[in-house]
Amino acid sequence: MSETLSNNIKERRARASMTQAELADACSVSRKTINTVENGVFVPSTILALKIAAVFGVPVEQIFWLES
Repeated sequence: MSETLSNNIKERRARASMTQAELADACSVSRKTINTVENGVFVPSTILALKIAAVFGVPVEQIFWLES
């Protein structure tokens, strides 16, 4: 059974009129890091996942979930 970590960062950024660079600045990471997480290329650390959720003011489970 293979599981992947999915997210809705792109949709939340669009609703907040936020660029990848702005989210990256808010999380103290590079824009490339946000891009790779957003596109499912890179699984974020717990700390980064929590920072991203905090930027949007929601629990981390509303940003990230497991797909099987």
